[in-house]
Amino acid sequence: MDVSRVPSGPAINDREFHFTADDFEKVRQLIYKHAGISLSPAKKDMVYSRLARRLRAVGEKTFSGYLKLLDNDHAEWETFTNSLTTNLTSFFREPHHFEILAEKLKAAKVNRPIKIWCTAASTGEEPYSLAITACEAFNTLTPPVQILASDIDTNVLAQAEAGVFREDRVERLSPERVRKYFLKGTGAQAGQVRIRPELQELLRFRRINLLDARYPIQGPLDYIFCRNVMIYFDKPTQYQILKRFAPLLRKEGLMFAGHSESFLHAADVFRSLGRTVYELSDAR
Repeated sequence: MDVSRVPSGPAINDREFHFTADDFEKVRQLIYKHAGISLSPAKKDMVYSRLARRLRAVGEKTFSGYLKLLDNDHAEWETFTNSLTTNLTSFFREPHHFEILAEKLKAAKVNRPIKIWCTAASTGEEPYSLAITACEAFNTLTPPVQILASDIDTNVLAQAEAGVFREDRVERLSPERVRKYFLKGTGAQAGQVRIRPELQELLRFRRINLLDARYPIQGPLDYIFCRNVMIYFDKPTQYQILKRFAPLLRKEGLMFAGHSESFLHAADVFRSLGRTVYELSDAR
C-alpha cells in the first residue's frame, strides 16, 4: 500500500469545491486515526483531487458536509480510505528478497505448511510473486506453502483475488515464467493474462488494517513481507505494528521490509540482517 504522488491540482480559485485548511487537517486526522497514514502538507492537492470525486458521487456540496457523512456511513468510510491509498507494485519488485526467500524454502526441512503473510497485497503482484517463488523452490505447482495476502484497500484486494492482469504487467517476467504460471486470454480477454488456478489455491485474501489491536491471523508465521508500507506511518505507529508482528513470527522467522525502511528505533523487537531483512531481536 503506497500513498501516491500526483501532480499539483488546479489553482484554489478554479476548484469546484471550497477546500479549507481546516478541511485538510480534519482529513489528515481521520486517515491517521483510521489507517495510520501520515499525510504531509504537500499532499493537500492529492487529497482534494481524490475526495472531490467522492463529493460528486454522494451528492455533497462541501467538504465539511462530506466529512460529517463519514460519521454514520461505514461503507463510505471504506471508500474514503480506498480513495486516499494508491497501490504501486509490480511482479518481483526488489527481487533480492525473493532470491533470499527461495534459498530459505529450498533449505527448509519441515513436515508442515510454511506460512507467509504479505501485509500489503495491493493488486496481487507481490503475493503471486511469493507463490511463484515457492513453486520454483519446490519444483511443483503445489508447494507446501500457505500465503495470507492482506490489504486495507478492498478494491485492490478484489482485483488481486481475481488474478487477472494486463499483459504489460508481466512483460518483464521471463517468457518461461509467463508460460508456466499464467494463462493467456483470448477473444474478449485478449491482452490479459490470468494467474494459474494452482497458484491461486496457495493464497488466501483478507482485509486487515495494520492499526488493529489484534490481527485475525493464526500463527506462528515463517515469513512476513511488510514492504513499502511503514514509510507512511510515523515512528511510534511503526513501533506498535512491529510489536504486534513479533508474537506472530516463529523464533527463526524473517520479516522483509522495503528498501527505504529502517527500524533502528525498534531494535528491541527486530534486528537487521542487512538488505532490509529482519529477525526477532531475541532469535539468537
